[in-house]
Amino acid sequence: MSTFGRRFPISLFGESHQRAIGFTIHDLPSGIAIDWAAVREALARRMPKTKTDTSRRESDEPIVLSGFHNGCTTGAPLTVMFENTDVKSDDYVNIPFRPGHADYPSHVKHKGHNDPRGGGHRSGRLTVALVALGEIARQALNNDAIAVGSHIVSIHNTAAKPYEHPLSKEILKTLYSSDFPVIFPEDKARFTEVIQAAKDDYDSVGGVVETVVEGLPAGIGAPCFEGFDSLIAQLIFSIPAVKGLSFGDGFDLAKARGSEANDPITAKSGHVRFTKNAQGGVLGGLSSGQPIRFHTAFKPTPSIGSPQQTITKDLKPTTLELKGRHDACVVPRAVHVVNAVTYIALLELFGRNEGLQ
Repeated sequence: MSTFGRRFPISLFGESHQRAIGFTIHDLPSGIAIDWAAVREALARRMPKTKTDTSRRESDEPIVLSGFHNGCTTGAPLTVMFENTDVKSDDYVNIPFRPGHADYPSHVKHKGHNDPRGGGHRSGRLTVALVALGEIARQALNNDAIAVGSHIVSIHNTAAKPYEHPLSKEILKTLYSSDFPVIFPEDKARFTEVIQAAKDDYDSVGGVVETVVEGLPAGIGAPCFEGFDSLIAQLIFSIPAVKGLSFGDGFDLAKARGSEANDPITAKSGHVRFTKNAQGGVLGGLSSGQPIRFHTAFKPTPSIGSPQQTITKDLKPTTLELKGRHDACVVPRAVHVVNAVTYIALLELFGRNEGLQ
């Protein structure tokens, strides 16, 4: 199902090599001004830019079909599409099942009628719609107290330099607007070198992204299946190539004792304070008032030029060496999608808990 949300349902449509992809978001109040220049800037951050990125180049110009007039939302469903103009469908003629892709299970589920070109509806191409939705959600929240920012903490087996102090709202806003978000500038060169080495070997690499949300009050979320972390997780796993998610200290908490894992509570000047944040700002599915902190793990891009064992659709063994246009690492572009789906989750959660102001 390509629909998410109860308060503000969103639906994605289109496929990688069809005419267009896009989204519809329902129930946005009328009168919300949308800065489309800011939406284009968000989309530009996701675009491929370097020689290690895919050579596919799309304009990603938002074409508004409904729900917007005279600078504001109208109350009707807001529907926006993005045309696919730089497709090379011949790359997928008689191609065998690609290892690491959804080709085989999609072929089974849809009885051979799925569109395998570029992954079809399961393609990373649809993250264009998510990034645009995320920026619209950020604007609709209209809450300067909240800041979302993500940065790359590792590529393959190369880790970023650790930072010692909590990330301020100013740093988070800088990360949000950065093309290649890292805390320390020298890490960009190190990560780029790792990605280039993989590309030179006709291979690919993955990585990990840390996301921080600052400025949330306590108590946002709901039991039992709609907790704060549950909704974030649902959206994070809608991003292609995501294979892991952890909040706070994550899996390291499994190796700790309760006395080490718990976040002690105190009060200062009538305000609740925590002395640390091992839980990542979420307790029992509710925001605790601390910064939300989670890590997202991305697998290596499955489309690689190295020889891979696979089978054809008639089950004959073959070797596949892909020649198409693919990223050597999706992380520098996908980090912006993580920001976007986080804002989508925040819009939905605030709409349920407080109403959109």
